[in-house]
Parts: sequence; structure tokens; C-alpha cells
Amino acid sequence: MTGPEPGDNYQRIEDLEEENHSLREELTRIQPENDRLREEVKKLEKLLRGKSRSATPFSKGIRKADPKRPGRKPGQGPFQRREAPQAAAEAEPVEVPVTSMRCPCCGGALKWQRTDRVTTTDMPAQPQPEVKVYDVAVCVCTACGKSVRGEHPEIASNQYGATAHRVGPRLKTMAHALHYGHGVPVRRLPAILLETTGVTLTQSAITRDALQQASGVVGNAYREARAGIHQAPITYTDDTSWAVGGEPAQLMVFDTDQATVYQIRPQHRNEEVRELVPGDYPGILVTDRGPSYEADELAEVDQQKCLSHLMRNVKEVVVTKSGPARVFGEGVLNTLKQANQLWRDHRASQVGEEAYRQQGQKIEDQLTHQLRHRQLTDPDNQRLLDGIGWQNDRGRVLRFLHNPAIEPTNNRAERALRPAVIARKVSQCSKTQRGADAFAAFTTVIRTIAKRANTSIAQGLHALLHPADSSPPQNSG
Repeated sequence: MTGPEPGDNYQRIEDLEEENHSLREELTRIQPENDRLREEVKKLEKLLRGKSRSATPFSKGIRKADPKRPGRKPGQGPFQRREAPQAAAEAEPVEVPVTSMRCPCCGGALKWQRTDRVTTTDMPAQPQPEVKVYDVAVCVCTACGKSVRGEHPEIASNQYGATAHRVGPRLKTMAHALHYGHGVPVRRLPAILLETTGVTLTQSAITRDALQQASGVVGNAYREARAGIHQAPITYTDDTSWAVGGEPAQLMVFDTDQATVYQIRPQHRNEEVRELVPGDYPGILVTDRGPSYEADELAEVDQQKCLSHLMRNVKEVVVTKSGPARVFGEGVLNTLKQANQLWRDHRASQVGEEAYRQQGQKIEDQLTHQLRHRQLTDPDNQRLLDGIGWQNDRGRVLRFLHNPAIEPTNNRAERALRPAVIARKVSQCSKTQRGADAFAAFTTVIRTIAKRANTSIAQGLHALLHPADSSPPQNSG
């Protein structure tokens, strides 16, 4: 057996040297780019570590050059002094005389000019709960041995034995107002109530009472609010994610001038929408571009698509285009902005009714021309034309120009979702469907109270739960 020829070895060495040389050249070429990427990774890692330690981890990292100063801005009307509290009329004032009769600046004599009344409002040094004691008489039937207890409207029929000592309705109402109205987690309520009232209350007691009220008085008010959506002239709706027992769900809100209604369902389809807004709904439904509202079952409902969502869709396409491909998107975007600004000017009484109608008609004619049926060369622009044009053909883009009572966006519904979004972050949503229904009922009632009544959430909720009680809880806001 013979080995390879010397010439073959030389050729192989030359090939390897040539390959080695080309690899070195390739390494030299990509080394600067590799170094740049390594530096970029280091910067991103440093930034990520800084964000995790930052007190504002969601900050954009860039400060505004001219941020707005806090407080009242110039030109916002005259500054009105705060009125003294009502309790000041019954309080005995403390005299605060001028101790020196000489001016501290020049030494001149002082003479009386006026007396200013000022007040300081504070909470009691030590909370003193109000405890009512009842001596309930218990009789026994001499014939059958049945026990008969005395009755009182403030005492439950089963309030004896291990549950003889309970907390009153004002304290429980305050707990519900803090939890459902102000977003305080249930696990923090006992400590807060103990600090502010001096009363010990457990999480389970708060939860049990909430479930009981949700199937009683609060549940009845919730059903009334849901039924009222059918008669509302304009309804603004939106949805966000939720969870029930760890399973995905959807929280929907329907906001009107009379009520704000929430509901939690496993899905967000047209079936769930039609629970509150039926197919023969006579009013206007203001929505985003969600597919649930495009169902055939809601085809006869007059809708206004959120102008902010439409403009955002157009912007997402425009920023990716250049040259002639930007013309279509920029034209539609400018027209939508003009329509939105016209509505704002009319709401601010800067544009009269007749001018609003005339300018609105010009804007509508302009948009209709821009969205006329035709074939565009750019596929993204064609998608915009087909999608927004389909909505415009059905009068769902500029309906607010014909009826200025309609807001051009569903921002009202988005704002109504914010309390629920905060609750989602701090409470991890609902453990059971019954708890989800209680959350929807209480949040609906509380937001509707805040919308309708000129009172605190706690006072309005207490008036609903205990109308016979003339001593509502103090303002929790």
C-alpha cells in the first residue's frame, strides 16, 4: 500500500493556505461590525439593569426640554378662596392677638385693622368606633320548646352565638367603596380600616358581604343599569383582557350619559355585545375596529368608528412609505384630523352650528373622494382604502359631523376601563365567575353613582344599600 504522492500534499497545503487567507480576510471585514454589536449589547444590558432598578421603570428615558409646571396655569380664571368647613360655625375660635404693638420693620405704632378667620381641619387623634349594644330577649315555648328571639331592624336574624358580634353597614360600605371605587386591594383593607376607624375587619367578611350584596340590592341596581343601555341615545364601548380562575376572559364596558356598565365574559363576540346592545338598538354605538362589531347581527346598528383608531391605522402605513406611496395615506390622515379639529372647535363654541354643518359637509365630500373605489398600486394603501372606505360607505367614519352630540372617539370607554385595569394589576382579576359578576356589579353601581350624584362614592353606595339609615359614612375621597 502506497501513500499519497508529494504533489498531492503540496496541492492540499496550497488549498488550505488559500482558504485560511480568505477566512482571515472575512474575519477582518466583519470584526468592526462584531465589535459594534458587542458594544450595543452592553449598552442595552446596562439600560435594562437601570430600568429594573429605576423608580420609574416605564419611563421613556428622555426628559422634556420644557415640562409643564405643576399647579394652576395663568389665564385659567380667577383664583377662588376655599370656603371654610361647615363645622367651623360651631367651633369656638382661638384668639390669636398681635403680641407686639410696634412694627417689626420701622418700629412705628400699630392699630387694629381687621380679624382674619382661618381653620385647620384634621382627623381625631384616636379613632373611636361607634358600638351599639343590644340585649336580645330569648323566650322558649312551653309547648314545643322552640326558641323565639326578639327582633330589631339593625340585628340579623342569625346574629347569635359565634356571630353575635358583627360590624355595621357603614363600615362594610366604606370597605366596598375603597375596594371597588378606589382600587384598594381587599388584602389591604383590614389594615387601612383599623388605622382609620379602629375597627377590626377580616378579608373574608368583606368578600362574603360583597357576594351577598351582588346577589341582592347591588345586583338589582346592576340589572337596571344594564337594561337602561337599550334606551341610551349614544353608547361608547371598549374591552380589555381579564381572567377568571386563571382562565382568559374579557371585561367589557358600555358608557352612556346615564350609566357605566361592565360585564365579564369568557369571550368578546357579537353575542356578548348584543347582551346590552341588541341588533335593533335605536341609538349610536361608538366603537373601535374590533371584529365583534362587524357581525351581520349588528349590521343595522348605526355606528361611529373611533377616529383615533382610524388615524393610528393610517399612520402605521404612512411611516413605512416614501414618495408617491405616502400621498394617499397623508391625504386621508389630514382629512380625519380636520374633522376631529372641527368637532373640538364646535364643542369649544368656536364654530357655530351653520358653520359646523357647512365645513363638515366639505370635509365629508373630501373624504368620500379620497376613499372612492379604485385600484391602487401599493397593497398597504389598497388595504386602507378597502377597510376605511367600507366603513365610510356605511356612514361610520364621520357620523359625528351630522350629530355633534356624538364624540368622534371611544375615549370615554377607554377612560372607563382604567379603574378596572388598575384593579387587574393589583388583584390579579377574579378567582371565580361569581366574584367576577360581583366585581362587574359593584363597579357598575359605583361608577354610575359617581356619574349621577353630587356626592361621595361611599355616601351614594350607602344610600343604595341602606336607604333607611340617615347616617351615611364619611367621604372616602
